[in-house]
Amino acid sequence: MPPNKPPRIAWIETVPIGEARGPLKRQYDRAVGRAGGVAHVLQVQSLTPKVLDAGVRLYQALMLEDGPLPRADRELLATAVSQANECFY
Repeated sequence: MPPNKPPRIAWIETVPIGEARGPLKRQYDRAVGRAGGVAHVLQVQSLTPKVLDAGVRLYQALMLEDGPLPRADRELLATAVSQANECFY
């Protein structure tokens, strides 16, 4: 990137936490219960609550349920991949 030029940031329409209703509100409420807030990675899926639900269930199945790798190893792999991708998560 050229010096003195700010990075381009994508803008994705989301449903604000205070405006969530129905299944989306339930997902947001569960997120607050789990993590104390609603992460941006969840909010970007807010226009399609079914996709958000499927994504959360996939994450939970991969990271929280018993599998061939101990959870600590899965968390370490996720951290390494996030760092390599320069991802906050």
